[in-house]
Amino acid sequence: MANSKEKLFEQFPPVSTEAWIEKVKADLKGADFEKKLVWRTNEGFNVQPMYRAENTEGMKSTDSVPGEYPYIRGTKCDNKWFIRQDIEVEDVAVANAKAKEILGKGVTSLGLKLKKDDINADAVAKLLDGIDVESVEINFCCCIKAAKNLTELFTVYLKNKGADLSKVKGSVNFDPFKRMLKKGRDVADVADMCADIVKAASELPLFRVLSVDASMLCNAGSYISQELGFALAWGNEYMSMLTDKGMDADTVAKKIKFNFGISSNFFMEIAKFRAARMLWAEIVTAYNPEAKDAAKIASHAETSTFNMTVYDAYVNLLRSQTETMSAALAGVDSICVMPFDTPFKASDDFSERIARNQQLLLKEESHFDKIVDASAGSYYVENLTMSIAEQAWKVFNETEDNGGFYASVKNGDVQNKINASGDARRTAIARRREILLGTNQYPNINEKAAEKIAEKDSCGCGCGSKCEAEFATLNFKRGATAFESLRLATENADKQPKVFMLTIGNLAMRLARSQFSGNFFGCAGYKIIDNLGFDTVEEGVEAAVKAGADIVVICSSDEEYATLAPAAFKALNGRALFVVAGAPECSEELKAQGIDLFINVRSNVLETLQAFNEKLSIK
Repeated sequence: MANSKEKLFEQFPPVSTEAWIEKVKADLKGADFEKKLVWRTNEGFNVQPMYRAENTEGMKSTDSVPGEYPYIRGTKCDNKWFIRQDIEVEDVAVANAKAKEILGKGVTSLGLKLKKDDINADAVAKLLDGIDVESVEINFCCCIKAAKNLTELFTVYLKNKGADLSKVKGSVNFDPFKRMLKKGRDVADVADMCADIVKAASELPLFRVLSVDASMLCNAGSYISQELGFALAWGNEYMSMLTDKGMDADTVAKKIKFNFGISSNFFMEIAKFRAARMLWAEIVTAYNPEAKDAAKIASHAETSTFNMTVYDAYVNLLRSQTETMSAALAGVDSICVMPFDTPFKASDDFSERIARNQQLLLKEESHFDKIVDASAGSYYVENLTMSIAEQAWKVFNETEDNGGFYASVKNGDVQNKINASGDARRTAIARRREILLGTNQYPNINEKAAEKIAEKDSCGCGCGSKCEAEFATLNFKRGATAFESLRLATENADKQPKVFMLTIGNLAMRLARSQFSGNFFGCAGYKIIDNLGFDTVEEGVEAAVKAGADIVVICSSDEEYATLAPAAFKALNGRALFVVAGAPECSEELKAQGIDLFINVRSNVLETLQAFNEKLSIK
């Protein structure tokens, strides 16, 4: 019995962090520890290869419990969330039928997107007919000019139906800054409009009417700490302008809803939502609300569109699934999974069903809703949470020092910083520092997508026409768009270029480099002709010419390139473009002999392939 009470592993002596690091350095055999194992994130902080209990000492989260201030571990004592699906309301009767249908298929939250001209008492009644508004979360999306009227109509509808107003949950997506960020147009009397809609929703205690649409920043390619930092400044702008107008902090805070995006950075997204709860609680507390629960954040999460692709579109399901998992584990209030075909078409019954089921799998099969803050206590996630919080707080303070969120949008500071991050991420995608499976890595070269590519270009601000920007706007160009344009050009060319792998010499190197090269050129939609190997370069060149190759890639070892590459180049004699796979030490000598095309892991894949399209007269 005594042995059964012994603590696990207590017979082993403790090992210090320093000892572990020394052991790792020894195993690295002289390689630099920092360069090899320490990850410098886009967020501006380092991630260590290991964390221990000592790394969590003194953290707020270690003494927190779910449902209690500062809410880092959750604003509630369970992990239930609403499964949301959005509906474009073209016909209220059709939309109502669809809403009732999907409510029977697992949806518990509706996002109803209404046009300004369709908002009236009759339309609201028909749209919500037969829907239990006390158990289903109702979210309206409309033009900011119609939001107050819609809120009032909804309240009247609820009263006429005898609904318990204290139980009705949902939101109106009123966000004057959204139009500014998207269209570069200022909105007059922002504070007055915000105050009016808050008053209009005064009888609905659980209904949020001031939106922080941070998902826009995520979809424009922002870094995680930027999205969170600017979101906090966004929410604080509402708090500041409305308390200045005499409204109490409790009322304002309980009307704000944060709509976050979710990127594919799994653990950092978990950390982001945990940090968001803590930081927002601190901000609201600074306004001295009477009730502590006023500091609870209301958070909706939506999967990203920045990393969605047209080619190999089913891979979008893998991305959105990990995104949904991170938001669910992090304890958000509701989630909307964007259908996998969002980049190129209006979603259909199949893609919408799959999107719903992605959440249902997490609830009904994985039981993610049964455990609150599952990542709590993880040395890694706890440290990420504090690191994200620190960086986001810097962004928040810089924005406040710049005059606040409103002023920072008007002077273009927010847009310029987010767009710079988006450009940096697109460059990372072009260089394969950020991977989009099926687009810049492991493409399906046989796939054709010309018929389904259709860039969406609509105003989206409710004005019904193109808007002339007064200041900078966000760039919502997806990370894969340039690669998709490249492949589309190939599809529309008179013929599909053929890339022939002239594999020769060292077996391991020729196979590795032929695979790399096939993957490289496949990103442009070129036809790849691989080979097991040739005994002589002359044999390989003749086979390439016979196959009608437009590009011949010699794949061998660095040592053998010194002799094999010049021989192959001479034998080819200009009958096709000649490329060396790799960056051999003899590159300068090869260039001196006229060989000037190389591809390797340091190549900018996008720019290199665009240059090949130019050489092949593909426009």
